[in-house]
Amino acid sequence: MFKFGVFKFFFLIFSLVLYFDNANAVALPNEISSMVEESAPAVVNITSKREVKMRNNDFFEEFERRFGIPRGFPPTPQQPQTREAVAYGSGFIFKDQYLLTNFHVVEDANEIIVSLSDRREFIAEVIGVDPLSDLAVLKIDGKKLPKVKIGKSADLKVGDWVVAIGSPFSFDFSVTAGIISAKGRSIQNQNIGNYVPFIQTDVAINPGNSGGPLFDLDGKVVGINAQIYSRSGGYQGLAFAIPIDVAMEVADQIIKDGIVKRGYLGVRVAEVDNDLALALGMEKPYGALINDVEKGESADKAGLLPGDVIIEFDDKEIKFGSDLPHVVGRILPGTNAKAKVIREGKSITLKFNLGELPSDERSFVPAKAEIAEDPLGLRLENLSSENSPQSDQLEGVLVVRVAPGSTASGKIVRGDIINEVRISGKRFKITDVDDFYDVIEPLSTGTKIAIVGRRSGNRFFAAVTVE
Repeated sequence: MFKFGVFKFFFLIFSLVLYFDNANAVALPNEISSMVEESAPAVVNITSKREVKMRNNDFFEEFERRFGIPRGFPPTPQQPQTREAVAYGSGFIFKDQYLLTNFHVVEDANEIIVSLSDRREFIAEVIGVDPLSDLAVLKIDGKKLPKVKIGKSADLKVGDWVVAIGSPFSFDFSVTAGIISAKGRSIQNQNIGNYVPFIQTDVAINPGNSGGPLFDLDGKVVGINAQIYSRSGGYQGLAFAIPIDVAMEVADQIIKDGIVKRGYLGVRVAEVDNDLALALGMEKPYGALINDVEKGESADKAGLLPGDVIIEFDDKEIKFGSDLPHVVGRILPGTNAKAKVIREGKSITLKFNLGELPSDERSFVPAKAEIAEDPLGLRLENLSSENSPQSDQLEGVLVVRVAPGSTASGKIVRGDIINEVRISGKRFKITDVDDFYDVIEPLSTGTKIAIVGRRSGNRFFAAVTVE
């Protein structure tokens, strides 16, 4: 009886090992190889040529620059020299004769050569580009061109297997595989990260893979490989892809209108940390903290205020401050949308009619509003015409010293103007030093407060713990 039980136990273990071993063998190698065979023909290699201006070094000019000895005669006029620079990347055919690749692959190119795996080559026409998403749409004059199948990046889950096909270091049509490491990454690279919720993967991506497709195991494109994180210039386990949902929205606008338009609120946002959440009367740190509002733009018209925290926009959850531009930027200008906002510890709903993202965001003009920050360990003075660094004489108090090692050290700096304090979602306006200490003195040790103010003309929020 005992022997039979032991036999059954080992038989069960042996069966499970065989099952999982066979399941893994079927789930990965066979699916990948058949998927690659079907999808690879629509992946292309891109050679981008551009002219780069160069200038011959003048020996005497260099001598003068280094040693300060004048040459004694006028410099010889020099003609600018040019040379041809070549960049390599990848792409894929997604519709009729249209291709998608990265903007940085074809930027400033005067000739773009597209090579297919069947050895056909075409000179590509640039239909349109969108630097903010790092995308470019090309067109080639070919017949019977293969096309990829387009998937949905919104359906991806962390841990899903994905496959990249591209031309790393000009090794054409190389295949690598890995998993989705994270979604919704915001990486700041020439402002691209503001409008692209990148997919992070551990797929081996190297220079030359840029613009190439990222496939799921069903052979559908779910992303466009665009960035790597590397200290050496090569693969180090972190790669980032543009979600195909975002890419197709951009491509459709480029093909239809030649340009890409994005929704615009007219706000500056920051993250909510744990201390700020307590000071603003929130149960946990989440959402996009509104630091500043632009005059006359969508947020200003809807009644959004500095210190508000947006936790949902257009029925999409906003977990981090970086999520807000990702969501708003995908909505067309003129669209009506609703947002859930935390204000003074309470949830309210605001309605917006989105503006259009300006071509130059440096035109941001803040709306006149209040500000909040934290003050312990501070020496303050009332504002006056003599000490105010602000030309418009804002109300508030001037920070003239921050005690080293104090709770405000590193958060508040000399020259800041404090005009509001927030405690558990309640707002206290600060017009003079007495107002400030009237608010602070009754507080117990460990209380989290938010200080709002202006620094170099810009609004800031700082969380401070009372000591």
